[in-house]
Amino acid sequence: MGNQNTSVRPYASSRNGGKNHPHRCTRGGVIHEHTRHTERFTVIGNHLVQHPELSGLAIGIGAHIQSLPTGSPVDIKTIAARMREGTTRTAAAMRELEKHGYLRRTRERLPNGRIVTRTVFCNQPRPSGVDSRSTRPDPKARPEPQPRPEPKPEQEPKPKPKPEPEQAPRPAQTARPEPRRRALPAVPQPAWPAPDLVETAHAVLARLRLEDRRLLLSGAETEHLVPGVVAWLERDVSPQAVHHALTSDLPREPLYRPAAFLAHRLTDRLPPAPPFRAPEQPLHPLQNCDTCDRAFRAPEPGRCSACTAALGESEA
Repeated sequence: MGNQNTSVRPYASSRNGGKNHPHRCTRGGVIHEHTRHTERFTVIGNHLVQHPELSGLAIGIGAHIQSLPTGSPVDIKTIAARMREGTTRTAAAMRELEKHGYLRRTRERLPNGRIVTRTVFCNQPRPSGVDSRSTRPDPKARPEPQPRPEPKPEQEPKPKPKPEPEQAPRPAQTARPEPRRRALPAVPQPAWPAPDLVETAHAVLARLRLEDRRLLLSGAETEHLVPGVVAWLERDVSPQAVHHALTSDLPREPLYRPAAFLAHRLTDRLPPAPPFRAPEQPLHPLQNCDTCDRAFRAPEPGRCSACTAALGESEA
């Protein structure tokens, strides 16, 4: 009984009371106490939770979105209320996730015409333009045997196509056309654009910017408004009156189209035509009578009416 069997394995020694404690790091730092999860857990990669460029809020939002079931709302207001952060910081954090390939948001139009935002979260960062729904080949799956290609029947050689004539190179497409400007409203048209009235109208429109700098007109706008000013001048309206009608009671808000504003005033405030007046008889120049040397009005020189009557009586 005193001899021990040396071929038998020794019993496992029990741990001493001083060793029943977790491993202590000699240099300090975190100590992990692991417990195996059996329900309600999410697997998150270290590439997200230890991302060197993502902020803490972005990492927290990414981990929270990855733990949600499919179909849960993940708009900015919902996430901001859950994280107890403002919408501005929440939107910036979600843009970080979108920049680094964890989050992708697209806008789609439903059959009823409503536009909704589709949000896709990737547990692995993806470069932009890659669809997460695309299937990946399974490395363990065996490749399906492909049928051997059947031999093609011998065909007669096709005639060589004739060379097509060289076409002239197409002109390069120009850049996007500039947006068309809206046409100016129509202005009253004069009965006869006299040259002196046209010159006066140009002077009236050129002096408008001295009254208000907002009434600065271009050359094309001035040519469009000149007939309307001439129509006013034809109606016996002085240039000062036209200037006052165009510059009085101007609105205080900015004038984005001053030429359209002036065209409206020229049409809306056009005065009526002056009443018809019979043309006055022109006055003849003064002439000296050949007999009595008195002055009288006549189209041609000769005798006055008194000398003509006296000469007629003497002849009779």
